[in-house]
Amino acid sequence: MRDLIEYIAKSLVDAPDDVVVTEEVAEEEGEGIILKLQVADEDKGRIIGKQGRIAQAMRTLIRVKAAKAGTRVNLEII
Repeated sequence: MRDLIEYIAKSLVDAPDDVVVTEEVAEEEGEGIILKLQVADEDKGRIIGKQGRIAQAMRTLIRVKAAKAGTRVNLEII
């Protein structure tokens, strides 16, 4: 899932070298995995998209992939 988010983000931004995706295990039980996506400040608008549509689409993709794997995943854009 980390690779999928990294691939999508690098395809969208102007500075693909600044894309960093970190993966953390949630502290509370049942939360699953938290993916944190960090991009350059000038590229945040590209990642979020108009009315948050691109960010929502990325969250939907990883939730479907996580459901198939039997876990939960949340995406945070920082």
